Amino acid sequence: MDGRSLYTHHIHLGLGGRAIPQPEFTGDMSWYEAYGERHGADGAEGRLVALYRFDAPWTSWEVHPVGDEVVCCLQGHMTLHQELPDGSKQSVELGPGDYAVNSRGTWHTADADEPVVALFITVGKDTTHRPR
Repeated sequence: MDGRSLYTHHIHLGLGGRAIPQPEFTGDMSWYEAYGERHGADGAEGRLVALYRFDAPWTSWEVHPVGDEVVCCLQGHMTLHQELPDGSKQSVELGPGDYAVNSRGTWHTADADEPVVALFITVGKDTTHRPR
């Protein structure tokens, strides 16, 4: 197998220690729906590993109700905003090498005003979005 870009071909970490390259990321919600169909049976044990570039605030909030998500900033600086299940809110500043955990059920979004590269390790099952 030739090397692939984690920006365009995310990896599913599945049951039995499997690492399964995914079809090319399209950037729209239908890709995530198809991912759920392919790997939803892994439930809370499955993880989606992806790299994303962004340079502006996110336009939505998201929540992962089945498990935690790791967010690791690799380049640039970002602010991760969290609404915790108990209703409290917090913001976390992340720079290169810093990470934060979005606990199960924590709504989150991010701000950036410079180019950011971040690694996400997510339990994607039943992820929900809402406008910001």
